[in-house]
Amino acid sequence: MQFSENWLRTLVDPKLTSDELSHLLTMAGLEVEEIDPVAPPFSNIVVAEVREVQRHPDADRLSVCQVDAGTGTLLNIVCGAPNVRAGMRVPCALVGAKLPPGADGKPFEIKVGKLRGVESQGMLCSARELGLSEDHGGLLELPGDAPVGKNFRDYYQLNDLKFTIKLTPNRADCLSVLGVAREVAALTGAPLHLPAFKPVTADISEVLPVTISAPDLCGRFSGRVIRGLNAKAPTPDWMKQRLERSGQRPISALVDISNYVMLELGRPTHVFDLAKIHGGLEVRWAKKGEQLKLLNGHTVELDDWVGVIADQKAVESLAGIMGGDATAVSLETTDIYLEAAFWWPQSIQGRARRYHFSTDAAHRFERGVDYATTVEHIERITQLIVEICGVPGKTQVGPVDDQAVNLPQRKAVKLRVARAAKIIGIALTAAQIADIFTRLGLPFTQQGDVFEVTSPSYRFDIEIEEDLIEEIARVYGFENIPALPPVAANAIRIAPEAERSLFTLRRQLADLDYQEVVNYSFIEEEAELDFAENRTPVRLLNPIASQMSVMRSQLISSLAANVRYNLNRKASRVRVFEIGAVFANDAQVTEGPLSVAGIAQSKRIAAMAYGPVAEEQWGQAARVADFFDLKADLEALFAPARAHFEPAQHPALHPGRSARVMLGSRCVGLIGELHPRLQQKLELPLAPVVFEIDADSLQGRQLPTYQEISKFPAVTRDLALLVKQSVSVQSLIDTFNAQRHDHPACKIMQDIVLFDEYRGKGLAEDQKSLAFRITMQDTQSTLQDDSVDAAMAAFIELVNKKHGAALRK
Repeated sequence: MQFSENWLRTLVDPKLTSDELSHLLTMAGLEVEEIDPVAPPFSNIVVAEVREVQRHPDADRLSVCQVDAGTGTLLNIVCGAPNVRAGMRVPCALVGAKLPPGADGKPFEIKVGKLRGVESQGMLCSARELGLSEDHGGLLELPGDAPVGKNFRDYYQLNDLKFTIKLTPNRADCLSVLGVAREVAALTGAPLHLPAFKPVTADISEVLPVTISAPDLCGRFSGRVIRGLNAKAPTPDWMKQRLERSGQRPISALVDISNYVMLELGRPTHVFDLAKIHGGLEVRWAKKGEQLKLLNGHTVELDDWVGVIADQKAVESLAGIMGGDATAVSLETTDIYLEAAFWWPQSIQGRARRYHFSTDAAHRFERGVDYATTVEHIERITQLIVEICGVPGKTQVGPVDDQAVNLPQRKAVKLRVARAAKIIGIALTAAQIADIFTRLGLPFTQQGDVFEVTSPSYRFDIEIEEDLIEEIARVYGFENIPALPPVAANAIRIAPEAERSLFTLRRQLADLDYQEVVNYSFIEEEAELDFAENRTPVRLLNPIASQMSVMRSQLISSLAANVRYNLNRKASRVRVFEIGAVFANDAQVTEGPLSVAGIAQSKRIAAMAYGPVAEEQWGQAARVADFFDLKADLEALFAPARAHFEPAQHPALHPGRSARVMLGSRCVGLIGELHPRLQQKLELPLAPVVFEIDADSLQGRQLPTYQEISKFPAVTRDLALLVKQSVSVQSLIDTFNAQRHDHPACKIMQDIVLFDEYRGKGLAEDQKSLAFRITMQDTQSTLQDDSVDAAMAAFIELVNKKHGAALRK
């Protein structure tokens, strides 16, 4: 919303500077984005009258003018403008005047000089030379009553500023100069001067028949016939000036008047050429297959989601958005039909965007326009049309035809003084609140400390108690609300030693050469199906985009998208991780301070590696990161706890190259290579490896406990076992560890590692050989062979019994 400060001050003129006014509006929720002067700086330019014009003796395109600039003597000025003539009044730059800066950034100073041998004592100016517009077709001609000798900046009201304010969607009432003036009056207490106009007396009885067939589209429709107008009448300079300073381009008198009233009162109206309307008008929903050529030249296809105004032959206007080209007024128009209506906001919302354009009318109607003042606004625009375009003795005005069929019913909103004081944080009295409501023009009744407020017809944003509390806080002044420290007792608590913070885990992953990424929790529904086979994701009621319609239940899809994004930008090695929340439907979750009923929300940590395991270098052969590289990184994160891995199937992971991550008997995550199907779909040359783990399993850690360090030498024994191909290494290690705790002879075992695996010649097809190195040590004495042999025999006996393992000879 852009407007002239001078225009605003004709309605309300608080004793504030421009900067103070800007700050006041911003703090009240009407953020002032820009304040710009309406004209660049220049000085010593006055209104002058051209008394005489003669052709230059040595130049066909130059004229020698005698100019009265109010200095007491006529000035001799050489001018090259094609429109210069005797009797016209124009801006004149006197000697010593400084014109707006040019391309070099320096102001242009006027001096006495000679042009083709003729002395010039000043300069007659065009609008372009003064920086007022890009029009350079000739001199800027001023009205004949412009006072000669008056400072041009004062005469043309150039000591003005353009305010541009950014409004939130709920404040449609401020999309007009009157709306902003109401706010300023409420905030400062300055008197509000409403635009003065009198109803125009009807002198003919003609009424255009109008039928409202869609009350859910149009709640009120007001119209009036006006005949005998002169559409060629010029728009007054004062109106063009206000329009230009509000960002509107003057077009013609009838169009300019309609735009002016919209900016002044916030009421979009439409002017039809009466001669082009066939029969009466009908307000209805469009029919599928209908078309309409709009004022912007575009032809649009209509259907029953769009409201229209139609006559007996065709659709003539897109309701509340834009008029049709067929009934547009022109300079030849003499008879018009003037329309002002209340369109239901929900019937306008999204319609203009559907056709890929936006209009000032749609911007206002989809937010809500005053439904009670259509007749008053018809009278205001009628007054201006008759004053500017009226022809004495010919112009005839019909009565206002007003049909109200479905208007909003405003319900009173209750406000408790105690509630307002609690929310705002200050002790407000009922008298203070009553004063604020009165200044805002909010009708209310009061019973003790409870108010019942009925919002006026121009406010569509007051529906609940909190809306009223916001109004009180705005007018009271956010700056006047003291910043108080919390009254609750604070205590610095020591973080549990057995718990790592997420920050620590972030640092560990960064140390392992991963880069952190932060992705949206909203993803495409197809990704949930591909990566998790989740057919019942948590769906968003109002997604910001179609590809962000559901809440993610896993992090892998987001990391895969990150890898693909980087590969498309020629990154050959990508290592990323994310710590974020995942969401799933869960009927067992109840409502709580940090939970939403029916939705499980948990933290996960995921990492993905793609490409070489290390940057290219001379000291290490290049190879692609695989399952075991990522497994080593994950084991480093879990340390000192030891996770183990079990084969598993997952829709996002390669069958046979994936595992579930177990911590004790609890499954805490998964690890593996991306599924070939997804690799192909994402067009990845190599398969990335990934893990996803519950964050709480990594945050918890075992506290270190003292263990005696042995002074005696350790003994190592190698053990080669023949087992079936189906027997996993992990199951054997688990058996060894269980025997260590259960069998007295085996307690001397300190460590066990697999150092060789063999399949092939000399073994059966379903056999493999696994070689383990077992380290044994006692804290009390040097180990003897019989103790070591007893432990080894116990290990061999148990694995033979549980897994059918035989000692390889």
